[in-house]
This record gives sequence, structure tokens and C-alpha cells, in this order.
Amino acid sequence: MAGYLIATYDITNPEAYPAYVAAVGATLQGAGAEVLVADYNSEVVEGQPAKVSVVIKFASKAAAMEWYNSAAYQAIVQLRTSNSAGSMVLVDGFVMPA
Repeated sequence: MAGYLIATYDITNPEAYPAYVAAVGATLQGAGAEVLVADYNSEVVEGQPAKVSVVIKFASKAAAMEWYNSAAYQAIVQLRTSNSAGSMVLVDGFVMPA
């Protein structure tokens, strides 16, 4: 079953944040991930979500966790965490019960 990374955050340091965007793509490509959503101006319908919304598809939730914990991603994660504030979750895909 596919797994998804869902991130929502606000960029707190717009001068330094682009270094993350420039670096993260190669780590995702190496993990066979597919970016489904990357919206830097999310439209609020309810609540108070962050401006940035990202959804990335992996082969499984375990594959997403493997990518997150990889040396390649851990080498750059601080480029996001030091320059943004928000949340990131890993979830399983959904299959409609028969």
C-alpha cells in the first residue's frame, strides 16, 4: 500500500529556505518518491493551517520513513527545520472497503 508524507508549514526565513528546495529533490528521486502537491500559498477553507502544503507519495509508509531517516535526507533536514515551522506526518494510503 502506498504511503504519503504530508507536510504543512510556514516559512520563517525566506532567504535561507530555498537551499532546502534545491537539495531535497535529489533525496526524493533517490527514494522513488513522487511529489503530488507542493503549494506555497495554500487556500484556507477551515481552521488555521500553514501556508505551505506538501504531499509526497512513496511505495509504502515504511519507504517514507526510510527516506526520512536516510543519511541523504538527514544531511539537509535542518535546512527546512531551521527555516520553517509546522508539521509533517506519514500516513498509509486508503483502500475503500468492499
